[in-house]
Amino acid sequence: MSELEYDVVVIGGGAIGENVADRAVQGGMRTVLVESELVGGECSYWACMPSKALLRSGALLRAARNVDGAQQAVQGDLDVAAVLRRRDKVTSNWKDDGQVEWLNGADIDLVRGHARLTGQKRVEVTGSDGELTTIVARRAVAVCTGSASLLPDIPGLAEADPWTSRDATSAQELPSSLAIIGGGVVSVEMATAYAGFGVQVTVISRSALLTKNEPFAGELVQQSLTDLGAEVLIGVSPVRVSRDDETVTIELDDGRSITADEVLVATGRIPHTQNLGLESVGLTSGDWLTVDDSMRVLDHDGSVLDDAGEDAWLYAVGDVTHRALLTHQGKYDARIAGDAIAARAKGRTLSLAPWSTYAATADHAAVPQVTFTDPEVASVGLSAAEAQKAGIRIRVVDYDISGVAGATIASDDYVGKARMVVDEDRKVLVGATFVGLDVGELLHSATIAIVGEVTIDRLWHAVPSYPTLSEVWLRLLETYGRPTE
Repeated sequence: MSELEYDVVVIGGGAIGENVADRAVQGGMRTVLVESELVGGECSYWACMPSKALLRSGALLRAARNVDGAQQAVQGDLDVAAVLRRRDKVTSNWKDDGQVEWLNGADIDLVRGHARLTGQKRVEVTGSDGELTTIVARRAVAVCTGSASLLPDIPGLAEADPWTSRDATSAQELPSSLAIIGGGVVSVEMATAYAGFGVQVTVISRSALLTKNEPFAGELVQQSLTDLGAEVLIGVSPVRVSRDDETVTIELDDGRSITADEVLVATGRIPHTQNLGLESVGLTSGDWLTVDDSMRVLDHDGSVLDDAGEDAWLYAVGDVTHRALLTHQGKYDARIAGDAIAARAKGRTLSLAPWSTYAATADHAAVPQVTFTDPEVASVGLSAAEAQKAGIRIRVVDYDISGVAGATIASDDYVGKARMVVDEDRKVLVGATFVGLDVGELLHSATIAIVGEVTIDRLWHAVPSYPTLSEVWLRLLETYGRPTE
């Protein structure tokens, strides 16, 4: 057994762990990253990147077919084999050489193996050969181990060898039929991709689709999936699953049965905190880790774990905190955590006031997300229902995006809707949702408006270019009403 010593030990080498380590190093901390699989993590190889690669070709083909002149030039069906080859290229064929090279350039050391906490500031790593390495952290340990697919307790499901999101994004051969259990982002994105490939898709959801978004988002996506040939079953739940030599059968609580070649489970996530040694520092194995806004882990009583003034040592960042299970939001948290670790190591007392340098305030009020269905769903901040639940006096303003000149240029049959949620007491946006072709590129303007607390009166002076989809901002403001003196 060997022993190493670093200022900072980061457990988990995905995008979030990389960013924590990078910011810590830039703050003068000697840092090591511990990874048991591929450096780059879930997003690079099994989530964000491969899923969007699978979706992109079909989206472009459908977009071209909706523009006269382009549609005549588009011949034949989607080349699925080529799409899979491109997906493999995007994932670097599930090799992390490029990511390791980046670590080297950033002066971040790498230890491969499974990490476990064995006590305060102590991490034990078991390599693939069984060799043990103890790493002592002089300043901090950051847990960035992410999350995994939740397998619901449905009789027979585990024995049926279901797909998780990893299987769906890395498949080398496509089934002729696919049943998807769940109605969230993973479900609708994979349903869009696989239906576009010509696979017979059945979505099984106990509630409406995309329930964390405004209701019209799920309704428009459901219609789109139906138009793509998918069957969408709403308000039903599986009660039993079985597999024979060739197919999977899913029995539903309304008496129907669905048969498919494969079944994808997309019903949520669980934290990767099992077998992590959390019990050695007074935490519970398998739990989500609760943190303050600088990502310091909190004890069961809500206090900073083993707090010794500003010398708290355990941080958690990314999915494992259950704050916002999105790569970009985790990277935002990671930058804050790495900077906070370095600053505290230098003896600084940090303010966690909202929107201050070391406070991840956006996690609570301004989380942007794009769901890459067809049409896209782009949202940031609070939905109308969430704002009302928070006690905010709101006004909801809707506009049909197809009435914008940019939509006429983008597609001959544009379908979309925009909504802004306005805090009537402060006259600022607290939420925005766009559904339609290419609306993902509209989202950052809404995010800036919410984070910057730009008033409605001032937004009238932000002139959108013509003819672009951004003109929807002017139409929303006109619908709201021009301010008077």
